[in-house]
Amino acid sequence: MALAPPSYCFVAFPPRAKDGLVVFGKNSARPRDEVQEIVYFSAADHEPESKAECTYISIDQVPRTHAIVISRPAWLWGAEMGANEHGVCIANEAINAREPAAETEALLGMDLVRLGLERGATAKEALDVIVALLEEHGQGGNYYEDANSYHSFQSAYLIVDSEEAWVLETVGRYWAAERITEGVKCICNQLSLTTKIDAEHPELRSYAQSQGWWTGEDEFNFSEVFSPADDHLACCAGKDSLEKQEESITVQTMIDILRDKASGVCIDSESFLTTASVVSVLPQNRSSPCIHYVTGTPDPSRSIFKPFIFVDDVKLVPKAQSPCFGGDDPARKEPRFQEKPDRRHELYKAHEWARAVLESDEEQGQKLRKTMLELEKQGLEAMEEILTSNDPLDPTEVGDLFYDCVDTEIKFFK
Repeated sequence: MALAPPSYCFVAFPPRAKDGLVVFGKNSARPRDEVQEIVYFSAADHEPESKAECTYISIDQVPRTHAIVISRPAWLWGAEMGANEHGVCIANEAINAREPAAETEALLGMDLVRLGLERGATAKEALDVIVALLEEHGQGGNYYEDANSYHSFQSAYLIVDSEEAWVLETVGRYWAAERITEGVKCICNQLSLTTKIDAEHPELRSYAQSQGWWTGEDEFNFSEVFSPADDHLACCAGKDSLEKQEESITVQTMIDILRDKASGVCIDSESFLTTASVVSVLPQNRSSPCIHYVTGTPDPSRSIFKPFIFVDDVKLVPKAQSPCFGGDDPARKEPRFQEKPDRRHELYKAHEWARAVLESDEEQGQKLRKTMLELEKQGLEAMEEILTSNDPLDPTEVGDLFYDCVDTEIKFFK
């Protein structure tokens, strides 16, 4: 399998983002045939001594975990991207660095996304959770459900709440982070931090010196010190897409950026595809709810972004969840990945029909696309009303929101 293509994640703060909203977006570029599922986990209390069974290793559980909604490759425990009930959003990027990632099974970068969401009530808390677990357990293991090749990566994260964002970039157990409170930011599959570092591993610089990568005399530039010599991916496509927006950035702007194949932000190549996408709106006015729009299907240009809002009684959506194979799952057994089970969920299967029509039948495809966008628009307009309303949110009205959207989409495709 080729080197992973650039996935992109974005954040825009007011005043670049409209109406006092922080807007977050992420495209997940993964192997073409990989299924992503959308899973909601309610907040939970855990017994002392209990364990969190991550993708490859188990770690100590905490007394309480927050409610989360995540988009994840269906074979693993963690998440490519997601949000929690406190309005924290996290997305992960696989990156190459000067130091190769460990092949030893440890925490995946995607496990750390989920752990940050489950344990952090603010972006800074989630950052602290991730770097503490990185220090304790390290990162490593195959990023793909593939018995024939081993792909292990270092990780970068965009961690966002309504007040601030943190860009966290890691190399083994070492890390650096930058705090962002204004403007726009894009990260992809390259180290991006330079000389502005707001938090770092206490031994980061001495480690770089010990490896002969930094003299200790020049200004410390994280990317220059830790990037591989041949790192020249065209990662600025996403940055350009975001920065050239002349209007205020809205949910629709972010969705349009994620759908843009010409810029390279939306991947559709022989080996890789944007297998899922998410856009989140985090109001700085705490009386308004955070709204998270997820596809749960591949190729955002051929998918419907569906809204999700955290309330106490969220209705579960089995139709967007993959079948569970329990202890028989080839990803859980060693040697791993000896078989590849069918992980397609009901929404994914229904959407396969739509993709085929959009690709093969021009007239029917245009008609279908128009109707899909109309469905999406109805959802966006209904959410806009919630955000601009002065009335408090009625939890009973939105507990079924995502369930109903998925149900409508499947019926529509049938």
